[in-house]
Amino acid sequence: MRAQLSTIVLAYDASGSGRPLLLIHGYPLNRTMWRPQVENLTDAARVIAPDLRGHGESDAPAEPYSVDRLADDLVELLDDLGLAEPVVIGGLSMGGYVALAFYRRHQARVAGLILAATRAGADSEAGKANRDKAMALAREKGVGAIADSMLPKMLAPETYQTHPDLAQHLRHMMADTPLNGVIGDLGAMRDRPDSTELLGGILKPVLVIHGQEDQLIPPSEAEATFARLPNARLALVPSAGHLLNLEQPEAFDAEVRTFLKSF
Repeated sequence: MRAQLSTIVLAYDASGSGRPLLLIHGYPLNRTMWRPQVENLTDAARVIAPDLRGHGESDAPAEPYSVDRLADDLVELLDDLGLAEPVVIGGLSMGGYVALAFYRRHQARVAGLILAATRAGADSEAGKANRDKAMALAREKGVGAIADSMLPKMLAPETYQTHPDLAQHLRHMMADTPLNGVIGDLGAMRDRPDSTELLGGILKPVLVIHGQEDQLIPPSEAEATFARLPNARLALVPSAGHLLNLEQPEAFDAEVRTFLKSF
């Protein structure tokens, strides 16, 4: 499905009924990373999984991106869908940065948050330099080079070795991301604000969920986020890396169902 927003078209999948659950994918992926949840959480929520600008089947304008702009796109999508009620916002990795920006800018539209495989802090100076290096790599050698450099760290080591079909699917998903989207995302992540101080003021329910074998963002980041939230649940998923919703979908979905029943 597609939604015409004020400046771009966003593609999205939707299924189920009940409380709306908006799932925001990570970098450099697209909405198909949420396919298990779109298919299996229909009994628990109205699941909406969009392609962010620059990803999948959405438009990929050649302009600077920001986490605020990505969050505002999602508000426009909810408006297009006629969803004025507060929704649960779930984001994985970069999607978590967008979810926090959504809360910061549109708190009244948020019923609760799911922060998966993400962190609240901003990039360090070294992290910002690495974003710039990744931009240069993408421009010089293409998005496929980004996919090749990231793929081994996207999954738990055992998953990467024993599920080559999933690894290959991820590689294709990443390599198919438009260059404009990759460059835009890297700039948005590099320049995002620090949300650490925001956490203490989030009174809405929050599920912090993380793979115990995440190689990109260590579980200690989830523990630090959880410690600052006044109304949160922490779930560390065994045998899962950065993409825990794909590596251990049954465990991930069970935690989400429990969370949705809590309010």
